[in-house]
Amino acid sequence: MAEEILDPALPIVDPHHHLWDRRVYPAPEGPEHPFLTAIAPAQRYLLDELMADTGGGHNVVATVFVECRAFYKADGPEALRSLGETEFVNGVAAMSASGLYGPFRACAGIVGNVDLTLGDSAAGILERHVQAGGGRFRGVRNSASQDDDPAVLGPLNRVAAGFYRRDDFRAGFARLAPLGLSFDAWLLEPQLPDLIDLARAFPETTIVLDHVGTPLGRGRYEGRLAERFPVWRDNIRELARSPNVVVKLGGLAMAFCNFPSFLAEPRASSEQLANEWRPYVESCIEAFAPERCMFESNFPVDMGACDYRTLWNAFKRLADGASADEKTALFSGTATQVYRLDL
Repeated sequence: MAEEILDPALPIVDPHHHLWDRRVYPAPEGPEHPFLTAIAPAQRYLLDELMADTGGGHNVVATVFVECRAFYKADGPEALRSLGETEFVNGVAAMSASGLYGPFRACAGIVGNVDLTLGDSAAGILERHVQAGGGRFRGVRNSASQDDDPAVLGPLNRVAAGFYRRDDFRAGFARLAPLGLSFDAWLLEPQLPDLIDLARAFPETTIVLDHVGTPLGRGRYEGRLAERFPVWRDNIRELARSPNVVVKLGGLAMAFCNFPSFLAEPRASSEQLANEWRPYVESCIEAFAPERCMFESNFPVDMGACDYRTLWNAFKRLADGASADEKTALFSGTATQVYRLDL
């Protein structure tokens, strides 16, 4: 039975979701990872599916798309193939901006993918994405997520350790600020010192930490969430000392965290989710303040623990004690400012 919507009038800007059609991509090689099990019901997640979720009762007024290697060009230079994703998402955004689907604005901001290890030559490619984004391209994400245990990330273990410390990556990263672009960082809890170092090296670049830094409870970290929490919290507090960093509150329903709610039957309630995630969310808000925090859906990935309706109810429970101004920041204001949305 669907939960009753909490605080249904509260405006929400969802700053992190994906669009894809995984029916047309080859299945990853190797043993099936729980991450793939979780997203299996969402082989197709395009505008119709997004609108079904955002229109389910919460007052979602706009969203930001974040890269997921969808609809890359099939040919041409490898470095330019990710332009296909930006072009595709801008088309979806244009459909939504027509008003034919109501006042909701899908993909009002676009975070794409440019290989920053191309160094100085990334500048021209970034400019191509800005042009392809039709005024909506706001930044880039390069994932650094890596662990020596293949059971942790499964098919998403794609890069070597120390990715954010590489000289060639940092040469490309230096090209973001002159173009007014931000950087979304996805890495795992043990890797947070790499992001701390990056943020200090580039204080003029806005960095968005995705998924509260992804606490780990799978593979060699099984059953160790509580043990590693103080390490995560200390690194979060250190990262928050860099004023150019903001954090997305979400992603805790992913397979990698492995909370009890992940793939649970019956499905977890928003109250259970809020209780599981509270230490991480409250620690981030304490360290960064609401003006540098934003709740995110990470859909459809986070459907491994709940539906979209329940997810936002959980966030509203977590923000229950916040003031009206703090709720505005957490649910829409920070995202609107960071991604420079024209709503």
